[in-house]
Amino acid sequence: MASKNTSTSEYAESSIRVLKGLEPVKQRPGMYTRTDNPLHIIQEVIDNAADEALAGFGKKIRVYLHTDGSISVEDDGRGIPFGMHPEEHAPVVELVFTRLHAGGKFDKGQGGAYSFSGGLHGVGVSVTNALSTRMEVTVHRDGSVASMAFAGGDVVEPLQVRPMVSGDRKQGTTVRVWPDAKYFESSHLPMGELVHLLRSKAVLMPGVSVQLTQDKNRETQTWQYKGGLKDYLLQTLPVDPVIPVFEGEGFAGRNDDHFAEGEGASWCVAFTDEGQPVRESYVNLIPTTAGGTHESGLRDGLFQAVKSFIELHSLLPKGVKLMPEDVFARASYVLSAKVLDPQFQGQIKERLNSRDAVRLVSGMVRPALELWLNQNVEYGKKLAEIAIKAAQTRQRAGQKVEKRKGSGVAVLPGKLTDCESKDLAYNEVFLVEGDSAGGSAKMGRDKETQAILPLRGKVLNTWEVDRDRLFANTEIHDISVAIGVDPHGPDDEVDLSGLRYGKICILSDADVDGSHIQVLLLTLFFKHFPQLIDKGHVCVARPPLFRVDIPARGKKPAAKVYALDEAEMHAIFDKAAKDGVPREKCQISRFKGLGEMNAEQLWETTLNPDTRRLLPVRLSQTDVLQTREVMTQLMGKGEAAARRDLMELHGHEVEIDI
Repeated sequence: MASKNTSTSEYAESSIRVLKGLEPVKQRPGMYTRTDNPLHIIQEVIDNAADEALAGFGKKIRVYLHTDGSISVEDDGRGIPFGMHPEEHAPVVELVFTRLHAGGKFDKGQGGAYSFSGGLHGVGVSVTNALSTRMEVTVHRDGSVASMAFAGGDVVEPLQVRPMVSGDRKQGTTVRVWPDAKYFESSHLPMGELVHLLRSKAVLMPGVSVQLTQDKNRETQTWQYKGGLKDYLLQTLPVDPVIPVFEGEGFAGRNDDHFAEGEGASWCVAFTDEGQPVRESYVNLIPTTAGGTHESGLRDGLFQAVKSFIELHSLLPKGVKLMPEDVFARASYVLSAKVLDPQFQGQIKERLNSRDAVRLVSGMVRPALELWLNQNVEYGKKLAEIAIKAAQTRQRAGQKVEKRKGSGVAVLPGKLTDCESKDLAYNEVFLVEGDSAGGSAKMGRDKETQAILPLRGKVLNTWEVDRDRLFANTEIHDISVAIGVDPHGPDDEVDLSGLRYGKICILSDADVDGSHIQVLLLTLFFKHFPQLIDKGHVCVARPPLFRVDIPARGKKPAAKVYALDEAEMHAIFDKAAKDGVPREKCQISRFKGLGEMNAEQLWETTLNPDTRRLLPVRLSQTDVLQTREVMTQLMGKGEAAARRDLMELHGHEVEIDI
């Protein structure tokens, strides 16, 4: 028997490489931070300084842009501890900058160093370190000055400690960073974004002084807002508000049944009748540029309060149905939420995903606005008028579209449970795996805006199916008729005026079979309905994998909390531990599939626009060819060998959930 040629690519035990320390960050920096420029890795350092001020231990943050391209961030907080860690046998300051999951933000117990901080992942400044040619850290603390230096994440100058001398400041941390240009598309910091970030820190921490100094032109800018959010919003608005700004704050007390002490929000909302709205939100001082569940809570609180005021004063004309966006459309706001253990979408923390934040913010905003509106009835009526006008405009637009596509309507599939709304801005169809899940979805959905189309079994792999043969498959025929668009190519002129839903949401189990169905449907849309993806109409719903039952603790009732994955489940345990419930007392249920969820659970976790996780499917022009190659490799009939190579190369990276 001929021996196999081992000089080619041999796949054996020695082929498996384990990435240690900060190696994963250097290999795949885009998984940990933004790589268009170094601002985000500098933001991690600024966030640490802000966390000290937020915890009440600092009043100044100083940022210096040096002529050699490095950036220094200085604070007057407590200083990072530099003693030896009892278990790791290394200085604590070294661990903070060289380990992906190390930091005071994980100590959430009573008296933890940072009860409210921007970081849950704990990968912050270690990522900054990994992607820098050099980083110098100096700590003033406990009568000593400690310093050390790193290069590419490795220690190059070990910890040195000396006694303080006259002229040294008493406490604080200084971090100087030289970002490594090879990891970033541009090595220049976007000054506009940096200034906005620093100014927002000053806004959110009234009384804290934030300063930016540029060595090149010796310019210094200082921000300090004693008037907080209101001053900032009024200075930023392009036009004057039509009614006085609505500002307030609400935080949970020690005896709150649902939230941890200190959780809550501060807000300032202005309504204008023209101009681009100003919308900024923050969680524990971190800017959430992509919004999230705290913004959903603000929207819900505003909507419920205005709706309640309109009903109380009988202001709604007959035939007009008010939607949350009618109230929210002309709202400008600055929202600052405080959330214990915030869950973010991705490490760059652009979007808050914590489900509880909707109830938290809404529960604070709604009663405050209801009270304000009823104390200022004239302003309330003016706001009601703006919302009703927006609703009437929206309904008229929906009716126009309906008339245009009224003739020659195809017979809709019998298994489609349609929604009442015809407004593409709101209505959506869920393509649901299996009849049992379809039944729960029908009962749990919002009948006004959500349609359900159950799919039986696996959809056909359409990667190599001719377009004129597609409708031979019943499921694909039903999908096409339900959405109101014919199959087409990327460059075809296609009539999208018949589109019946603004969002087409793929909803399958969170297991291997569900992922397969997801891929088959994405193949269908990418190959035969590409312009729906281009226009942002296709989404993937992400149902949770676990439910954690937390028993009653003190005055707090028992709670059911859902987790998308194991990382979220551990964060839930951490939060429960802070309330005095140990992990072993929490019960974990694992959903084998959507069919196991009742209607209420499916609504709360997967269908409710405020608390669900819905990933938009997007593709830039540069990605199309690359995606087509990958799809051919995955879905092509003659590509079995290529698929085998792919599995041998990456098989060890996959955690299969069977």
